[in-house]
Amino acid sequence: MRPELTRASDLLRTNSPEAVSEAIALLQDTVFSFSMKMCGHREDAEDTAQEVLFRSLKHLHKLQDPSALAAWLYTVTRNRCHRMRGAPDASPSRSLSLDELMPDAAELSRLLLDTATSPEGSLLRAEQRQLLHQALLGIPTALRLVLVLHDMEDLDTDMVARILGLQPGTVRVRLHRARLALRKAIALLIEKSAPRHDTRPRGKPLRSRPRAAVRRPQECRELFASLSEYLDGQLKPDTCDKMRTHIEGCPACVAFLRDLRAAIDRCRSMEVACDPSVTERLQAMLTREYLRMMGKSAVADQNPRR
Repeated sequence: MRPELTRASDLLRTNSPEAVSEAIALLQDTVFSFSMKMCGHREDAEDTAQEVLFRSLKHLHKLQDPSALAAWLYTVTRNRCHRMRGAPDASPSRSLSLDELMPDAAELSRLLLDTATSPEGSLLRAEQRQLLHQALLGIPTALRLVLVLHDMEDLDTDMVARILGLQPGTVRVRLHRARLALRKAIALLIEKSAPRHDTRPRGKPLRSRPRAAVRRPQECRELFASLSEYLDGQLKPDTCDKMRTHIEGCPACVAFLRDLRAAIDRCRSMEVACDPSVTERLQAMLTREYLRMMGKSAVADQNPRR
């Protein structure tokens, strides 16, 4: 869970004007960032933050536990995002299959060529956050929602399942596909934008490894389906040892796993900041309204901002 939510919960229990103002600011940042990751439109995210927090004001004093606060905020924000303009269908039927997400021979060859220049590495060096955001918005909504809640908002599997009304096992399946989809989307965007310094035809495997590159996807398919469980330490020890033995002896799996791990790490570090002028104006208004509801309007007028 985001530390901002734990801090906001503590501040709301203090219930002083200054504490409430700081708590409102933290909640704004959380709702705005989540909305931007889901809908991609700054104006929509700002409107969502305002509407969600106004609707939440009368409930905040009841949400003493950070988990309860998180469940409420993300559920209400998720519902609001679904009503945004042009929101894609979030039905499970739009989820991508593993076959669609498995790397083909050409992609494995590029990863084997030089893992130091993998698409995710290029993204990190260029600091092109907009490409990461673009890649995120390009994956199906049902997958993106699980990815954002779990990897970006730092909620555990059970909490994500609670918010989305899913079984934990379903969350894990969607999370894995979402991670793979994001990695693939990043790779495609970087490949399109990167300058082509060599004359080798794009999309063709290296001559030195043609047979391995063709065989790998089929040989490694069972492992490929469990990579997220492996990375997150969710597998039984014997299964984990078996996968590790295979990976250590498979250069293609090593390269792909490194690329996937880098994409997950980059995803977890992504933040989207709200315009400070918008934040301050809304924070002052929400703080005054919350304190008015709590019977502290006179104090609120004297302390409109933190």
